[in-house]
Amino acid sequence: MTAGTSEKNARMCDARSYLFVPGNRFDRFQKAVASGADRIILDLEDAVAPAEKDDARNAAGRWFRDGNSAVLRINSADSFWFDADLAAAATFSRAEIMLPKADVPSLERVLHYLVDRPVIALIETVSGLMQVHEISRLRGVSRLAFGNIDFTTDARLPVTSPALDHARFQIAMASRAAGLPPPVDGVTLALDDDAALARDVRQAREFGFGGKLCIHPKQVGTANVLLGPSDEEITWAKAIAAAVEAAGDNVIQLGGKMIDRPVVQWAADILRQYDAP
Repeated sequence: MTAGTSEKNARMCDARSYLFVPGNRFDRFQKAVASGADRIILDLEDAVAPAEKDDARNAAGRWFRDGNSAVLRINSADSFWFDADLAAAATFSRAEIMLPKADVPSLERVLHYLVDRPVIALIETVSGLMQVHEISRLRGVSRLAFGNIDFTTDARLPVTSPALDHARFQIAMASRAAGLPPPVDGVTLALDDDAALARDVRQAREFGFGGKLCIHPKQVGTANVLLGPSDEEITWAKAIAAAVEAAGDNVIQLGGKMIDRPVVQWAADILRQYDAP
């Protein structure tokens, strides 16, 4: 992957909060947008009962035909509804696709069918995690996300297992190596525990994540704030930027220390996040 591609991907997606909304609840779509979430996810998978899959697909189609954009989580490649979801998604030009249980074969099927469509690979199986470096380099994969709950089921782990942090680190490093935006962390199920949500978001950021999957509008604000750069980081980045401007073609220094290009790029990334709407 070239440096230009890496920079394009980095600019492509600064979204911090992704809010799920059941795909069959058209009445909630605009309310989800009003929550302040950077992206809403029209969910055709877990949030929709089998008998309502067609209704969800039709509601999503109505949303996109009205000129709106969203992430569309389709059903997994091993499901009965995958082919119909994929065919529908091909007609939704403003939809970014989220593929659950992502692995190389299933992603290749989606990317072959939906050429030049951004796809978020949801890593929620052991197989997907083992292939994460290859997944992150597939042309068309726009971002990685961690399906922490389903992953624990597939891996036969308790939901509180520290092994999940090892998985997070692998996903974050694969994203970084491939030049993708920082990945999106999984859900926090506790809806009335603000401290737990804040702890989860801070921990995700410490592991290199830049986004959060939200299952309720009340979680959006915390994700947006805590996944953004801190005041200290912004102050530092502005100082680096000022040093770069002052140096011109000379060696960049700050506080008597030489500043190399990777540090300058890191500071620029922080300021880009700070300036992002």
